[in-house]
Amino acid sequence: MIDRYRTQTLVLEIALIASAVLYLIPVFGLLNVAFKDRRNTTSALTIGGQYTLGNFRDAWVQGRLGPALLSSVVITLAVVGLIVVIGAMASYPIARATGHWPRWLFYFFAAGLIIPGQLALLPLFQTMAQLGLTGTIWGVILNGVGGGMPFTIFLCTTFIRQLPRDYEEAALLDGCTPFGAFWRIVVPLIVPVLATVGALSAVAMWNSFLIPLLYLTGSDFETVPVRINLFFGEYASNWPAIFAALAISSIPVMAAYFALQKQLVRGFSGSVKV
Repeated sequence: MIDRYRTQTLVLEIALIASAVLYLIPVFGLLNVAFKDRRNTTSALTIGGQYTLGNFRDAWVQGRLGPALLSSVVITLAVVGLIVVIGAMASYPIARATGHWPRWLFYFFAAGLIIPGQLALLPLFQTMAQLGLTGTIWGVILNGVGGGMPFTIFLCTTFIRQLPRDYEEAALLDGCTPFGAFWRIVVPLIVPVLATVGALSAVAMWNSFLIPLLYLTGSDFETVPVRINLFFGEYASNWPAIFAALAISSIPVMAAYFALQKQLVRGFSGSVKV
């Protein structure tokens, strides 16, 4: 083992340690400001001055982060679940059906990747208002699912097209229905791409600000980014409370990552056993 330790290994370890330190600098700055007293005007990376836990109390109480965290969790889980299920079910016939319509339908969804979502803000908001969905989480959920569907269908369809049809045909010959073949054969094979879509959709929805701001401002379902925005004033901002709220809001994401770490790594690796 000692003979295998070469100069390249040492250089790689140093590079990895340097990368880890580089990524930890923003985390240190976040926590450093979050614990600082509001009168402490030193730099975010400067250690010293007065520190307090009151910023977290102010962020939790004044920002009402408890209900906001619950709203963010419910909306994120609903959006991710619907995107994964609907996206997978829609991608399968597009990938497997023959003829011209699957190809044109695939191009139709792919076109959604190049159209800015901001162009549809006004008509969508008017439609949601007419349906009575403003001020409810359903308006945000529908926007999140619709916004993430083009990328999901594009990725899943491309992935399914690369899978061999042999297992599906064998399942059909054994009496399995097309729907059963999809859930029992195809879905286990596309778990990597579904994990990728789910992780990216979860991060995007958790950090989403504009759509929840438009649909949920003034309601009881405001999300964490909307509540944190209240700490910004016209002439002054409570930066320690803002950073404390950001630290609190990162806890559910980090907890979910560590709990699902093996599944996420396995999904991002893209390995498929056939």
